[in-house]
Amino acid sequence: MMKTYGIIPSRFGSSRFPGKPLAMLAGKPLVAWVVEAVKKAKSLDEVIVATDDARIADAVAKYGGRAVMTPSELPSGTDRIACAAGDFADDDILVNIQGDEPLIDPALVDALATKLKGEPRWDMATAVTPIKSAADLAAKSVVKVVIDRFGGALYFSRAQIPCDRDHEADLASGLYVRHLGIYAYRGGFLRRFVAERPCRLEQTEKLEQLRALWMGAKIAVVETVDEGVGVDTPEDAERVAAILASRR
Repeated sequence: MMKTYGIIPSRFGSSRFPGKPLAMLAGKPLVAWVVEAVKKAKSLDEVIVATDDARIADAVAKYGGRAVMTPSELPSGTDRIACAAGDFADDDILVNIQGDEPLIDPALVDALATKLKGEPRWDMATAVTPIKSAADLAAKSVVKVVIDRFGGALYFSRAQIPCDRDHEADLASGLYVRHLGIYAYRGGFLRRFVAERPCRLEQTEKLEQLRALWMGAKIAVVETVDEGVGVDTPEDAERVAAILASRR
């Protein structure tokens, strides 16, 4: 029987914010807020935190979640979720949810899982949202996506794509969208993906999803208006903590 996992990679180390998963926000550690939000998704059979640090595992357990210890030498969050899920089946669905987004909308998790459940042609699914400013369009930190007529990803880039050769890019055209770092994988494809070495495209752009396209994967794109609010710095934590406190 097919299972749907929500898996949250969570590492203690962070160059900008060491110990970020355990940062206290409105009375609870960040990782506990993420677990709480993800558990509200109706499509998930199980929610797991994939970590390499016993302190994070203990914090997750304290607040009623489940953590799985994974090797610290794993190269990416994607490898970590594949490891944490264990002996998953080819038709299982695994949703990779960033561990620094306590305000994630559970409906987005459901939308990605439902996309794979309902349309077997897709190997993966991910999310995008409209780009709203010229600064974001130019920023290399904002990943852009070009989408085909069937709602699949053609390419991801840190560069401005598509390039408007003759005019200034029209943000109202609907062509310019930013990628959000959440993925759903079909189990069989995830197993092949983590066994594949990074390709030159991935190494050049520093975008893991380009390995999937290089392998010939079909990546469904789900559009949302929610940009998400990540916690990358202590200042972000203070801002998000205020939002969480206001929701009580």
